[in-house]
Amino acid sequence: MTPESLFPTGTDEPTATPPPGCPAHGLGPSGLRRLYGPGAEDLGAVYEELRAEHGPVAPALLHEDVPIWVVLGHSENMHMVRSPSQFCRDTRLWSALQDGTVKPDHPLMPHFAWQPICSHAEGDEHLRLRGAVTGAMSTIDHRGIRRYINRATQYLVNKFCEQGGADLVSQFAEHLPMMVMCEILGMPDEYNDRIVQAARDMPKGTETAIASNAYLMDVLMRLTVRRRAEPMDDFTSHLIQHPARLTDDEVGQHLRIILVAAYEATANLIANVLRVVLTDPRFRAQLKGGQMTVPEAVEQSLWDEPPFSTVLPYVAKQETELGGRRIGKSDALILGIAPGNVDPRVRPDLAANMQGNRSHLAFGGGPHECPGQDIGRAIAEVGVDALLTRLPDVQLACAEHELSWRASISNRHLVELPVKFAPKPQQDVMARPAHPLASRRTSDWQLGTPEPQPLPAQPAAPSSAPASAPVPAPTPAPAGRPGMFRRLLRWWRGE
Repeated sequence: MTPESLFPTGTDEPTATPPPGCPAHGLGPSGLRRLYGPGAEDLGAVYEELRAEHGPVAPALLHEDVPIWVVLGHSENMHMVRSPSQFCRDTRLWSALQDGTVKPDHPLMPHFAWQPICSHAEGDEHLRLRGAVTGAMSTIDHRGIRRYINRATQYLVNKFCEQGGADLVSQFAEHLPMMVMCEILGMPDEYNDRIVQAARDMPKGTETAIASNAYLMDVLMRLTVRRRAEPMDDFTSHLIQHPARLTDDEVGQHLRIILVAAYEATANLIANVLRVVLTDPRFRAQLKGGQMTVPEAVEQSLWDEPPFSTVLPYVAKQETELGGRRIGKSDALILGIAPGNVDPRVRPDLAANMQGNRSHLAFGGGPHECPGQDIGRAIAEVGVDALLTRLPDVQLACAEHELSWRASISNRHLVELPVKFAPKPQQDVMARPAHPLASRRTSDWQLGTPEPQPLPAQPAAPSSAPASAPVPAPTPAPAGRPGMFRRLLRWWRGE
C-alpha cells in the first residue's frame, strides 16, 4: 500500500503556517516545504532536507504556494522521463492550470505555458515536430562546426589577450555559444551584444524578458521568411524543407527554444568547467597531467553542476506511483536534474571521479531528451581547450569565496569569473590550422579534441630580404616503415 498524497485535494482551509521569523518559516500550507522565498536560498540544501524527510519523491510548493512533486531520485527521474504512457510535458493537462491555482501572471509562467513545439507535444504530433528537429540536426557538419568554434574562441580571446586579464563569464562564456548558434542557424550577421543580452534575459520571466522575447522572435521570424524564400545549407533551411512541413510559426518557435536553451545551457557549462579548473588544484593537475581530458572534465561538470538544475513541469497522465508516493492524475512533477545527479544511491561518494560515465540527467532522457547535446558538448570542449591552450598561465584574479551566483529554481549561473595571465599577442583567427609540437601540447593542456589550433599568421618575407642563417638539421631518426598517411601522401605526389 502506498501512502496517500500529501497535497490537499479538497476545499478545506489549509493548516496554519508559521509566522515570519519562526524556524519553520520555509514551510507553507499543510507544512509543505517552499522552493522559494526565505529559507530556500540554497535549493541544494532544501532538496537534501526533502530527500531525508520524504525519500526520492517529495511534495513541495512553488511560487505562490502552487503544489508540485519534486523527483529527487536518479532512477525515479529516469523512470518518469522514459514513461510517456504515464508522464508527459503537455502542461494543459495540469490541474493547477485548469482550476486557476496557477494565475496567468505567475512568475514561472514562461516555464508553464504550453507552446506548439516538440518539447510539449505528445504522440504523432511529437513525432512530426521532433522528427523535423532531429532531421535538421543530422545535416550539421560537426567537423566544420568544431573548426568554427575554434576560430570563434580565437576571436574572443583576441579581444582581451593583450590586457592580461578578463572576466571569462561576460567576455567569453556568454558569447561563444551565441556566436556558434548564430552560425548553425544561418544568421551569423545577427550576432552582437544585444542578442546575447536578450537570450540571457528572456528565460527570467521579468518585465524586460517580454521585450527580450519580442526581439528574439523578430530576429528568428525574419530569418524564417528569408530562408523560406532563399534556402541555404543551414539548420533553419533544413528545418523548413523537412517533409514534416512546419509552418513559419512552428519554425520560429522551434528556433527560439533551440537558441535560448542551447545558449543558456552551454554558457553555464563553460563557466562551470572553467571555474573548477581555476579553483580546484587537483582538477587542474589532472587536466594538465593528462589523467583527464577536456571532454572528461566537461562530463564531470555535467554531473556536479548541470547547466539546468530542474525542468518543470512533467504531468501525470493517470494516477500512478513513483518512489513510493501516490501521484494523482494531473499532478505536476519537477524533473530534478541537480538532486538526481547527487542521489546517494548512485553516487555514495560525491568526490569520486565520474570519468566516462554519461548516465547523468543533465540532458534529460526519453522522448524529450535534448537533441542538441552533442553540439553543446562540442562548444564547451573545443572552446575550453582552445582558451586554456592560448592562456596556459591563466589564474583566478580574486579569492574563491568572492565568486557569486544568480540562482533560480531552473538554474544557477556564475555572475563573474575574473582571471589574470601574462599578456599574449593576438592570433590570426583565419590562419590555416597546423599541428603544434606534441611536447608543447602535453606540457600545457591535454588535448581534448582532434581539432588543431590555428597559429599566428606569419607575414611573407619580401624577395629582397636577406636569407636567414641556416638552421642545423636535426639528427635523423632511424629509418623505418613510413606510416599509412605518409605512404598515401607519397603515392599522391607520385613519389
